[in-house]
Amino acid sequence: MTFSVVGTDGLARAALLTTDHGTVETPAFMPVGTQGSVKAIEQRELEEIGAQIILGNTYHLYLRPGIEIIRQAGGLHRFIGWSKPVLTDSGGYQVFSLADLRTIEEEGVTFRSHLDGSSHRFTPESVVDIQRALGSDIMMVLDECPPFPCEPEYARESNELTVRWAKRCRTHTDCHGAMYGHSQAIFGIVQGSIYPEIRKRSAQSLIDIGFDGFAIGGLAVGEPVEIMYSMIEVCEPVLPSQKPRYLMGVGTPENLLEAIDRGIDMFDCVLPTRNGRNAMIFTRNGSLNIKNAVFKTDFSPVDPECGCYTCKAHTRAYLRHLFQVKEILALQLATIHNLTFYLWLMREARQAIVRRQFRKWKKDMLTQFSAGEDHFSH
Repeated sequence: MTFSVVGTDGLARAALLTTDHGTVETPAFMPVGTQGSVKAIEQRELEEIGAQIILGNTYHLYLRPGIEIIRQAGGLHRFIGWSKPVLTDSGGYQVFSLADLRTIEEEGVTFRSHLDGSSHRFTPESVVDIQRALGSDIMMVLDECPPFPCEPEYARESNELTVRWAKRCRTHTDCHGAMYGHSQAIFGIVQGSIYPEIRKRSAQSLIDIGFDGFAIGGLAVGEPVEIMYSMIEVCEPVLPSQKPRYLMGVGTPENLLEAIDRGIDMFDCVLPTRNGRNAMIFTRNGSLNIKNAVFKTDFSPVDPECGCYTCKAHTRAYLRHLFQVKEILALQLATIHNLTFYLWLMREARQAIVRRQFRKWKKDMLTQFSAGEDHFSH
């Protein structure tokens, strides 16, 4: 994997992240394909709307269909029919969310499946091996995601464990090659909750170990958004400028633009797909609940400025009707549009960075987002 910055404006960066399965232009949003599928949208449609990389989930794919089946298929790319880059997260966040079903120890984490209660164990080494079998282009280390709020001592001990696990992941990756003939990068994950000194120590420790890129984890877990931004600001000057920076699990369009302004290159979040399936549509003039009665006879496009299939072929009234009668097509059309919007936003941000007009463009976009909210709420 290579990463080259081609333009900057302040801390905002436009770059090229190149893997054996293709090049990703950053800033980049990665649609979340938790179980080998981005919900309610086909791989063909993902390509049509310009998705350059998708995310898969180690925990869920490990449970179903199981790693042996994916290995027999020739890796995740072949199994799901996706030829472009894939990033797999380590399952750390899913294990974090199973707080009542897991035990964390030095060796790894023992957890009970949310499906049938069966017991399983993830270690740093086994998580690397699972991701080697998946064949993702970018692997993530096993980490512990501390809850919010937590005491400084918990955050410190948790981060120290995450760093020790990260070193074991790096060592195991170096000792075992990729399985399908293409290279695999591995990213470290900065933790430390909301404590600046722990965050700095975490980032520096991961740099000393040596990774192909760095993620900032443990945010968007309930802390105020201003604290999330301040934690990015703490990490940014420590993280090497020649490596990609990935903010995990974030977020709203506003969150993405503010994070890009603070030097972040990569994002993933279920928001556009999950909200779409619940009739929440993102537009250039704010979000709208398409189920609202005001759209019953609104025969204008969902977003008049959008060129996606949903907006070119269908109206707000039709999309509302589909949700009202619970047609599956409603979920698909809403997902196509919301992901198109997120991917468009990243392309526009990139162009603004290259033109060195990012700050002004960001301000205009945020003004436009908020100006439409009142209009759509009635």
